[in-house]
Amino acid sequence: MNEENLRKIQAITEAALLAAGKPMSLEQLRDLFTDDERPARQVMEHVLVLLERACDGRGFELKKVASGYRLQVREEYAPWVSRLFEEKPQRYSRALLETLALIAYRQPITRGEIEDIRGVTVSSNIVRTLLEREWVKVVGHRDVPGRPAMYATTRQFLDYFNLSGLDQLPPLSEVRDLEEIGREIEKNIQAEIEFEPSAAANEDSDDEGAGQPEPDTESNQTLH
Repeated sequence: MNEENLRKIQAITEAALLAAGKPMSLEQLRDLFTDDERPARQVMEHVLVLLERACDGRGFELKKVASGYRLQVREEYAPWVSRLFEEKPQRYSRALLETLALIAYRQPITRGEIEDIRGVTVSSNIVRTLLEREWVKVVGHRDVPGRPAMYATTRQFLDYFNLSGLDQLPPLSEVRDLEEIGREIEKNIQAEIEFEPSAAANEDSDDEGAGQPEPDTESNQTLH
């Protein structure tokens, strides 16, 4: 394929990612083209490399997350770009972040198992919030009396927190304290500023975890 065709495919890809406002997989990008002009998978991968290089030195970057590729503002420019939006970034309670961290690291895990580790009852509002935001889902039921639901993280969780896979979470050998794990997860929220207003800017704030962190008198728990 000649250089002119590659530039055209790159321009189409860039335009599509700007317009989509959400991640697009490699196959979704290929499907933008008709049968007689659809680039081979290897060519599409090469075009994405070219586009990534073209973003060097600019205010945005090509980022690969779990659902595919997206163009987003570089994290270092977030303080300025965030002033475009009236809503302040969501802040999540310590309890919600710890619950989410346990699901991410121990999945599949039941609500009772989370409560055993944290030493306190998990609020129904927290579970509802995580399910409504599609950060976690029920993946089955534990084969014990009562058949409690088992929770695991979703692809939307990875996309929202700017991750392509769970292997990008800090390893437990380095992070042991639940509150510290929660802070590591929360840091990724700041990177979620895209060309379209991000999901964080449009979410309701009347659920568990929004606003200032809730008072929490329990002692810190550790993962074993």
